[in-house]
Amino acid sequence: MNNTERIHLIDAHQHFWHYDAAEYGWIDDSMASLRRDFRPSGLYPEITQAGVAGTIAVQARQTLEETKWLLELARDNSFIRGVVGWAPIAEASFPKLLEELAENPKLVGLRHVVQAEPDGFLAGAAFNEGIKALAKAGLAYDILIVERQLPEAIAFVDRHPNQAFVLDHLAKPRIAEAQLERWARNMTELAERENVYCKLSGMVTEADWHRWTIASLQPYVDAALEAFTPRRLMFGSDWPVCTVASTYNQWISAVGELLAKLSGEERGRVFAGTAVEAYSLKGS
Repeated sequence: MNNTERIHLIDAHQHFWHYDAAEYGWIDDSMASLRRDFRPSGLYPEITQAGVAGTIAVQARQTLEETKWLLELARDNSFIRGVVGWAPIAEASFPKLLEELAENPKLVGLRHVVQAEPDGFLAGAAFNEGIKALAKAGLAYDILIVERQLPEAIAFVDRHPNQAFVLDHLAKPRIAEAQLERWARNMTELAERENVYCKLSGMVTEADWHRWTIASLQPYVDAALEAFTPRRLMFGSDWPVCTVASTYNQWISAVGELLAKLSGEERGRVFAGTAVEAYSLKGS
């Protein structure tokens, strides 16, 4: 961890789940190692060894049951600094439900798995009405999309200039195919919106799982840095998903190398400060 030593670390993106084959169908045979439960007791030794002070637990299943379970885990495990949960944003009952959920200070944002939705989902009237309630509640919205959905996300963000957005996994660029230019152009355009932050996460699973190198990831990190600057980039591990291609500590070390040209203050921003700001984390 040469480039992250003595920096206060926040992991802005990790998951917990009770594994069930029917509910986690996206975990295919290539990810067989993920077909089990992942709980705080499994992550705590990893973050302790890596010097991570806190994490953001992010939804992996689109149910209120899971959101409430994650909030219970955050209550019982102080290292979980916040939860990005799921709620039925497009339903008429959402504003009232949001009032109830937002009473829990550990809820810092919501997310929907848009990458699995048909084109045009982010233009839906009911969904956009729901998003309007988030800014009033002081919660962020995590944008989970793939690279081809970036233009749709740009139009979506433009409808909500006062809402804090966090782009997950750099919009999943096609790293394994070395596709860069179109993604980079769209990222630059999205980053012109000052209310959008971006996570340096999920990269090794978009690269060749067994042959990725710092050199293969560097162009994507450099493009993200140029677009968002360190002020709006944040570190995330995507644990346990990342473990199909990297250990927890290996990914932190890799990000340290990828950010080697930054000053200590700038690295501190990526490794902690941006997450604290974007999610309004208390006590940081």
